[in-house]
Amino acid sequence: MSFEFHLPDLAEGMTEAEIVSWKVQVGDAVSMDQPLVEVMSDKATVEIPSPREGTISALNYKEGETCEVGAVLFVIDEGQASVSASNGAGAAVVAEQAPVVAAAKPAPAPTAPVTAPAVAAPAASNPVSATGKVLATPATRRLARELGVDIRTVHGSGKRGRVTSDDVRAAGSGAPAAAAAVPAAAVSRPPVSIPSAGGETRIPFRGMRKMISDNMVRSVQTAAHFTYVEEVDVTELVELRGRAKQRGAERGVNVTYLPFIMKAVVAALKKWPALNAALDESTQEFVHKHYYHLGIAAQGPNGLMVTVVRDADKLSIFDTAAEVQRLGQAVQDGTATRDQLSGSTFTISSLGKLGGVLATPIINFPEVGIMGVHKIEQKPAIRNGEIVPRYLMNLSISLDHRLVDGWDGAMFLQEVKTLLEDPTLMFMEMV
Repeated sequence: MSFEFHLPDLAEGMTEAEIVSWKVQVGDAVSMDQPLVEVMSDKATVEIPSPREGTISALNYKEGETCEVGAVLFVIDEGQASVSASNGAGAAVVAEQAPVVAAAKPAPAPTAPVTAPAVAAPAASNPVSATGKVLATPATRRLARELGVDIRTVHGSGKRGRVTSDDVRAAGSGAPAAAAAVPAAAVSRPPVSIPSAGGETRIPFRGMRKMISDNMVRSVQTAAHFTYVEEVDVTELVELRGRAKQRGAERGVNVTYLPFIMKAVVAALKKWPALNAALDESTQEFVHKHYYHLGIAAQGPNGLMVTVVRDADKLSIFDTAAEVQRLGQAVQDGTATRDQLSGSTFTISSLGKLGGVLATPIINFPEVGIMGVHKIEQKPAIRNGEIVPRYLMNLSISLDHRLVDGWDGAMFLQEVKTLLEDPTLMFMEMV
């Protein structure tokens, strides 16, 4: 008998997922809990293990295609009587299958809850999936919710009537889909095609890399970026960190400069709350956050990750260091969960010793600011008319000029600079 595996709802509100990679082929013998496929929704990338022993008799979707929740993803021939999940029984399958392991991914930044305005029922001609849902990717559905657009009323211009992000933007603005939110030059220019030649390796542009790309493009096209840079003398911080590192080692914690920088950022956010905020575009409301969940952007084996240190204002330096270490290890191991990768209110991007001189980091949308931390170097500096060696580094901050004035952004970074240059002031600011 054959066992049909119906794609379950792997994350709250998920309606479909993209097939990232198959670990097996038709005809392969599989054992219980053997990894079969990696799929990606707009919430997380997960690896689905085999819920049965047997032989793979069908893989119903190719890599890069989208499978809807409740649809049959694959079929296993058990060679004996078994229970076959019926159409629409995806929820029942969840209870039978082995646990799904979450893999690290750059999660899309969360937005404030949106209540879509009441609209007329969708036209009968609007294409829908086998489960009764309009054909659209999770990212497109999320965009529709953020813009207050009922996706059921949007005419899809994509393949098989699929609703695209451009369709949603056009519906939100009342403009035709052909003119949706792209530069005029891009509309008239066909996609770039690179001829194949010897000595090349071609990797499909999909999955995690594609999601990172979509998020970055959306941030640049939506937020009005501006960047401000400041040089910071961290000589006293270097000395303090040296002492803290020894104490941290006794606790099994690696104390880097980042926990001190995070504490300075929290103190500055409390003084300049406009930077700890987001814009709810559907309601045109400026949402000030009264909690401090700092996103820490770092490179992992699967791409750029933003782990989230929650309630950073309530943690000690050692607790902050331990949390950063724990989350960083989860990223490296590929075990970071959706909760660990979403919900930040302000992001810090640091490459440690590889931090470079300066950069213009891209905002982790829909946040309004991101701060880049660059490498610390000993350089000559003039103090009291004399040239002396000092430890200097640059901080660069990118802000959404729609919501944050240049004055506020500059004053915020000046506050961070003041606290890092005199760490004793930083501890005075702690609750």
